[in-house]
Amino acid sequence: MIKNPKYKIITYGCQMNKSDSERIEGLLESIGFSGAKDVKDADLILVNTCSVRQTAEDRVYGMMRDYARLKNKKPHLLIGITGCMAGRDKDGVIKKRITTTLNKYGLEGIDLFFGIADLPNIPEEISRLWKDKRFIQAHKKTDYLGITPNPVEWWRGWVVIQTGCSNYCTYCVVPHARGHEVNRPVTEILKEVKKMVASGAKEIILLGQAVNSHPDFAKILQEINKIDGVNRISFASAHPMNMTVGVIKALALSKMVNYLHLPVQSGNNKILQKMNRKYTRLNYLKVIERIRKVRPDIALATDIIVGFPGETKTQFKDTISLYKKCDFDMSYNARYSTRTGTVAHRIYVDDISREEKKRRWEELQKIMERNVARKNKKYLNKVVEVLVDGCKNKKCYGLSREYKRVVFPGDPSMIGDIYRVKVKKAKEWELDGLVVA
Repeated sequence: MIKNPKYKIITYGCQMNKSDSERIEGLLESIGFSGAKDVKDADLILVNTCSVRQTAEDRVYGMMRDYARLKNKKPHLLIGITGCMAGRDKDGVIKKRITTTLNKYGLEGIDLFFGIADLPNIPEEISRLWKDKRFIQAHKKTDYLGITPNPVEWWRGWVVIQTGCSNYCTYCVVPHARGHEVNRPVTEILKEVKKMVASGAKEIILLGQAVNSHPDFAKILQEINKIDGVNRISFASAHPMNMTVGVIKALALSKMVNYLHLPVQSGNNKILQKMNRKYTRLNYLKVIERIRKVRPDIALATDIIVGFPGETKTQFKDTISLYKKCDFDMSYNARYSTRTGTVAHRIYVDDISREEKKRRWEELQKIMERNVARKNKKYLNKVVEVLVDGCKNKKCYGLSREYKRVVFPGDPSMIGDIYRVKVKKAKEWELDGLVVA
């Protein structure tokens, strides 16, 4: 019997993955585990994976070598993989490759390999592998969303309102890894929000793969806005076609952050159609126009993929022109990476060279960096409201309501609280300031 078992979770990917890891922690701690500071101290190592890019998956294969060496020294150690890599592995190819990697180091294979929806079954698997019934006996069986998360940041509550996705963008593995869209009832969502606020959460972030496709999304925003103790409300990730009149109107609610992340992916109609994004360039621009009528000074962020199969240099220039027209505060730019199992992998040839993808990415990145520097300057000598996330070397840092990183003198006692900070210096990636009364 293993006394006081410890776990270590390594998380890659999006905010949804981070939220999933909070639920994994909540489940493990409910059956008697505690967190390990280092993988060397762990009895269970779980890697919560991302499959958006091949580089993210390659990183996991590389980690298996190190974990195999640990297990050779500590035979009872359990190694597991969850998240999108496991969720999308319908034909077993990914698991086979991981097993092959482990075989090289004398191990038969991986101990746990499961999609996140199967998380409730893990106590039973641990009991079976360790031949110890106490883990399954300690577990009260529920579905994935019924598991109480263990928040890393008590001042910020990540609330999953939707799992899966039914949009089927041709480049995306999410529907294959997480299944069709399933929306939670409003009552359950509000119950979880109130529980988090009672525990100290000041910001509520609603999560879903196309979060604003929830049929009651505008109502959810309105109801959370009425809850005492909530200071900020935000959400990720939104789909342009679901920015309805009601949702856009809700952006003006007093507790909404002054920030919106709205992925566009491309500024060219033909490429958008090949991506199955279900909107045109003009549709997207009109949505941005409506948003800015409601909140003229809102900070806008987006996602863009460069080098999608068949994208010409002229089509890429359409993305550049849309970027300039929208005048984004931030963009998360990615070079297209073919993903097995997706429609794009089946029907399109990845015909843009690595060098050309890099060139396009760098061109877009330079525009973005200039935009960030220019927009940050407008906060000089202004007061912004900052929710403090951490402190190091007598400097505290956190995000403004526009999701700008702000740094100022402080101490760890300030973490989790909100301060008004006057900006004294505007840098490219952060604002430096001083706390005001």
